[in-house]
Amino acid sequence: MRLQPASFRPAFGRVITIAMIAIALVCLASFVVAGDLAGLVRFGSWFVLLAVLAVALFWLPRVDVLEHAVVVRNPLSTWVVPWQAIQIVDTKYALTLTTPAGRIEAWAAPASGRFTVFTLNPEDTRVSESARVAGSIRPGDTLSSESGAAANHIRRWWEELRDDGLLDGPLEPGSLRRTWHPTTIAVMSALGALGILGLAV
Repeated sequence: MRLQPASFRPAFGRVITIAMIAIALVCLASFVVAGDLAGLVRFGSWFVLLAVLAVALFWLPRVDVLEHAVVVRNPLSTWVVPWQAIQIVDTKYALTLTTPAGRIEAWAAPASGRFTVFTLNPEDTRVSESARVAGSIRPGDTLSSESGAAANHIRRWWEELRDDGLLDGPLEPGSLRRTWHPTTIAVMSALGALGILGLAV
């Protein structure tokens, strides 16, 4: 069976992003309409930073499940995790991959709260066997949760590769890697500095 590539990103995150950008634009426009140049200089950078933060925190993060690796894009960095590097797939607080480099949490796949158990249906609990602990599953493993949907997709392919003996070889050097997002970091830092400078004017 070939893996069906999939991307996981929370739909609610996009709603939050649009709402926060709209708020920032309305606030900026209010300064312009009122002719309040001083207010725009003092507070404009903060509202732009709000919009940039929304995009970085809620729009861009995602989990891509590919044939060669799982790619975890977080706000400030992206991890490329080959299948051979995955040791444990957990969902206690968020989708978390335990690897030789440590635990990698996916910002885009948070776990559901304990109260979600009251809204589950039987389809939500049809997860892979490795997700079950003492016969039960965590709320974060249910298929209706962001973490559970991603974890189940990863576990099923990982288990198949493991059972076929395709994860037994050594991990290729450099295949497990982290890449920082310098543009995101620089833009947020610059806007924060401008905001502080504007307040000092």
